[in-house]
Amino acid sequence: MHLAHLRAAEEVRERLALDRIEFVLSAVPPHKGHADLAPIEDRRAMLALALDDHPHFTLNTLEIDRTGRSYSIDTIRARQAADPDAALTFILGADAFAEIESWKDFADIFAACNVCVMSRPGCTIDQPPIAVAKAFCYDSSRSAFAHRSGRELAFVPVTALMISASDIRERLASGRSIRYLVPKAVATYLTTHPLYGGELPGRRPPPR
Repeated sequence: MHLAHLRAAEEVRERLALDRIEFVLSAVPPHKGHADLAPIEDRRAMLALALDDHPHFTLNTLEIDRTGRSYSIDTIRARQAADPDAALTFILGADAFAEIESWKDFADIFAACNVCVMSRPGCTIDQPPIAVAKAFCYDSSRSAFAHRSGRELAFVPVTALMISASDIRERLASGRSIRYLVPKAVATYLTTHPLYGGELPGRRPPPR
């Protein structure tokens, strides 16, 4: 969890007037390998630290509380079952949205809840997927696409902060600073937990 994620979430929260944003911790992402993933206990601890000082950000552990791969549609259905009266909005980046047609039951996501697609550096999308385009019509009064189910698909531009998780891992592996790229509490956690190899930031090897 780096500062670009948090800033984007804050801008979406304001733009859509959301009561809160739940950050879902993925246990076994189906579209990612496991080589770059830190242990789940560490990822949970760092995410909790990153969200701790924001009154409208919370940690959602649905995906690590169940077994198997983490599919978004399953998480959405489980979240709705837990609170049937909640008006849910599924938030994702434009880079992930570009691949949504490869997701499990992806068409059902648009009927299950509102969807918000955030712009990402170098990736901006402003149209529904071709495979389900006929299920939408543009509603100019809401500046969003209306799904035939009554749900909404909105494309929200956010501040393009050029921060990436892969760059942060590379900096940690080479012993370089990650200050101002992640929340201070997360940076402190990473200085005491060597999750990505290399020397811990701020430490020098003992003399020989």
